[in-house]
Amino acid sequence: MKALLIFLSCCCCTGLTAFAQPAGFDKKLADSLGADAYGMKSYVLVMLKSGTGNPAKETVDSLFRGHMENIGRLAKEGKLIVAGPLKKNDKNYRGIFILNVKTVEEATALLQTDPAIKRGVLVAESYGWYGSAALPMYLPYHNAIEQQSH
Repeated sequence: MKALLIFLSCCCCTGLTAFAQPAGFDKKLADSLGADAYGMKSYVLVMLKSGTGNPAKETVDSLFRGHMENIGRLAKEGKLIVAGPLKKNDKNYRGIFILNVKTVEEATALLQTDPAIKRGVLVAESYGWYGSAALPMYLPYHNAIEQQSH
């Protein structure tokens, strides 16, 4: 009987630790970032491809200035978490965005504010993506190491 009680006590204690939060868990931070129980959340991943629009060079330069300004605006608003070009590839992918929105529809609305996308110089393919809710936290560090702005 004593052995049974010890066994059951061990099972209960072990079972309870399975529901314990990891050491260092910060509920306030997790909530502020919109994290689920796994520290994750939904985003939208955007793959930017070369479009069929082929305006004059001066127009392309102007559209890409607007594209970069739009990236800056969306980042300041907290809507754009990651942006960057891709190296030359056979799929005509030009860059990626990770948008801090939950749906492709929300992403589509934001993408329509980009002049290069509106004019067809870039085409956006959007996909739901599930990643770390802490992803936006790198942005202040990037600003601290950026010597030159685009």
